[in-house]
Amino acid sequence: MSDMTELKSQIKQMLVDNLMLQMGAAEIRDDQPLFGAGSLGLDSVDALQIVVALDKNYGLKIPDPETARLVLQSVNSIIAALEEAGKTARV
Repeated sequence: MSDMTELKSQIKQMLVDNLMLQMGAAEIRDDQPLFGAGSLGLDSVDALQIVVALDKNYGLKIPDPETARLVLQSVNSIIAALEEAGKTARV
């Protein structure tokens, strides 16, 4: 398993654990929207929990709502933000 595949699995498991989702991590698609139409059905409280978990687990700081909208689109966008911030070494 590649490091990127492992990181995606970790992010998905973090979502399931922190948000108490009624699905398994393997059921979340990499490109599945987290919010809005066709999404996991998350809300603003869930967004805050994700921001806190990303900071706690990966040291990724999301300083404002606009950044949050960009980063929290999907698992892929979270991975891209981690890569950009150089935070992927924790895999």
